[in-house]
Amino acid sequence: MDRRQFFVCGFLLSSLGLMGASSRRVSGQEPSSPEPETPGPGTPFDFDQVKKRAHELSNRPFQPRQANLPEVISDLGYEGYTSIRFRPEQALWYDSDRAFRTQFFHMGHYYSHPVEIYEVAEGKVRPVLFSPEMFNYEDTSLGPDPDLGDIGLAGFRLHYFLNFAPDMVSFLGASYFRAVGENLQYGLSARGLAIDTGLSEGEEFPFFRAFWLERPEPAQNHMNVYALLDSESITGAYRFEIRPGSTTIMNVASTLYPREAIERLGVAPATSMYLYGENDAPDTPDFRPEVHDSDGLAMWRGNWEWVWRPLVNPQELALNSFTDTSPRGFGLLQRDREFRHYQDAGVYYDRRPNLWVEPLNDWGEGHVHLVEIPIKEEIHDNIVSFWTPKEPVKPGKELEFSYRLLWGPEAPVPRMGVAHVNATRLGQGGTPGDRPDGKVHKFVIDFRGGDLPLLAEDAPVEPVVSATRGKVLNPAVWWMEETGAWRVKFDLEWEGDEPIDLRCFLRLGEDALSETWLYQWSPGQT
Repeated sequence: MDRRQFFVCGFLLSSLGLMGASSRRVSGQEPSSPEPETPGPGTPFDFDQVKKRAHELSNRPFQPRQANLPEVISDLGYEGYTSIRFRPEQALWYDSDRAFRTQFFHMGHYYSHPVEIYEVAEGKVRPVLFSPEMFNYEDTSLGPDPDLGDIGLAGFRLHYFLNFAPDMVSFLGASYFRAVGENLQYGLSARGLAIDTGLSEGEEFPFFRAFWLERPEPAQNHMNVYALLDSESITGAYRFEIRPGSTTIMNVASTLYPREAIERLGVAPATSMYLYGENDAPDTPDFRPEVHDSDGLAMWRGNWEWVWRPLVNPQELALNSFTDTSPRGFGLLQRDREFRHYQDAGVYYDRRPNLWVEPLNDWGEGHVHLVEIPIKEEIHDNIVSFWTPKEPVKPGKELEFSYRLLWGPEAPVPRMGVAHVNATRLGQGGTPGDRPDGKVHKFVIDFRGGDLPLLAEDAPVEPVVSATRGKVLNPAVWWMEETGAWRVKFDLEWEGDEPIDLRCFLRLGEDALSETWLYQWSPGQT
């Protein structure tokens, strides 16, 4: 297995929770003194206690988690594991007038490492312990009342009073968590942190060791969750203020304590899937026109420029970095919301939520990174985005990142008159029946919204198109009455095999009318 394959394998396994703390070799060094105690039963609790615990852990050698599942659980396959059902009446706060209930995930299958879970009530802590009475085993080979011992819990999910049946938020596997908006449809995932994602040496996967669930007051419409993150090279304390709704809002405060220098720290990472879409074609015949959880990376840069980068399923591992200072926001979005573009009545890709990251403190200089991994099947997550600060990450430093996560189907923030990219299509260059000599490819981009509907059809709108390599031919733009969009079309003449970065936006006089379309195209790509 080469280095690129090693990274891809580790990334995909981590999305399922198969990997523990790291894809690197972990030192077996023992701590020089006992580990500090986690804020536990009966002790006073606040966020400072979690930060203190994370800081103390960072000064000790990393200790990987130990899996100790009985064989009857570890041998369960996917169907056996998913047939274990949580009993709703066993939910935390079930018999109360509170707006939230919490259910828990069973150990097993991919989830072999238990996490500590506590309830915080009136400032005091009590543990939430595993019991077989929490679960229904009738459809498994374990029997209705298995003797499993204290195997622990794998994670939890939150249910909200508007409809207690579906879950709104879940935390399960490594440092992964997900949420839904008004469509009640899961899609992409967030992570607490990403370490060295995209580097050939292999990615490290931090994990949440413990959670504290603060009991909400009866009239409270948000819930506070605290988490302790640990990894070979860093520890962290997290506070999540979660407000479910048509757009689910999470205010995240994180304090990080590096154990060692980190080459690429990934803040507010999001993980998604893109197999194919309107800008490319499937490798194998499929009745569905498009298959993806997200179709693009959106960025609102510190200089107020809006950027849209359509996703691709590349032929080789693709890494892109976008320099910025004090970013206003970025995220992986599913802009295409038309069912007919997916034709999938099973998983409903048209309902997948967006995930928008809005920094709440000044993140300074750094980069938004986009990693795209080639895949052949939609069961794998192959897209990741995150922020990396320019300042080197060294041990002994305390880092603070506060941000807001928005989960839902709508655009994250208004674009204030700026049109957005509605579609990207590629094809053979030239005119049908009169193919040009040489290598020519065609690009078609549709822009909608913003101030475009106010323009006259003959307004002198200009497409501003550039390429890092090759020659842009015959750029043109016109109003499409049939779709309500302004369409840009141009050909690209190229030589060689290296990827080419393309850029396009609409301009009227000196004013930009649209966000900036960015695209990385590789010769041979459809």
